[in-house]
Amino acid sequence: TMDTRRMDLKTGFQRLTDVTSAARTQEVLREALPDLVEELGFDCYAYLYIQPSRTYAYSNYSPEWLRHYFDSDYTTIDPVVKTASTTLRAFTWCSGGSRHSETKEVRRFYSEAADFGIRSGISIPIRTACRHMSMLTLASSKPSLTLDKDIDQIAAVTAVAFLHAKLEEHNATPTAQPTFELTAKQTLCLKWSAEGKPMKSIATLENMSFATVNFHLNNARKVLDAGRLAQATALATKLGLI
Repeated sequence: TMDTRRMDLKTGFQRLTDVTSAARTQEVLREALPDLVEELGFDCYAYLYIQPSRTYAYSNYSPEWLRHYFDSDYTTIDPVVKTASTTLRAFTWCSGGSRHSETKEVRRFYSEAADFGIRSGISIPIRTACRHMSMLTLASSKPSLTLDKDIDQIAAVTAVAFLHAKLEEHNATPTAQPTFELTAKQTLCLKWSAEGKPMKSIATLENMSFATVNFHLNNARKVLDAGRLAQATALATKLGLI
């Protein structure tokens, strides 16, 4: 019954907090999450850490779907992500929502997600450091999801906050993230920039013109979707690209 599921869900958030708090390694956490999600009656989960320059996932979604999601830059059109960023409250969703108000792009997104058994679910967004957002989604292959009562917001947010903190603590390896392809020259110029060299010095060191160095660094910044060069070098370093 729905009342039973409601109790399971509320207990589940508390259990998620307990399991996350007790996990001493990211491997223990990855093993525990699928079982807990299944006990709650869902099929899979996805934790997204959304930043202006990149988004990455910890999830047991199909690897094929995760690759397609990031390759298609779906974070920019995913209606669940959009709702999460504007409401910052736990909410339920389903792919068979208000079709008349959806764009063709969103309908295609929902259709493709459904092909991988992602049709409905619960998403819990939280605000993280530097005004970034993280969110945990518990997804189901059922066409719709209805709860008799509102989600316990405090229990849900607390559980996801614990999960976020633990993943940060372990510096956990993402299941999936955007791929960035830099050219050899872009990588070289970024490497020198990360070492603190100004463009004029890089030009001298690599026997390039100032304009050429500027060209490569600007293109590298665009590839990394970074607003400034300092952000590009920091991101490239963090991603292990330089």
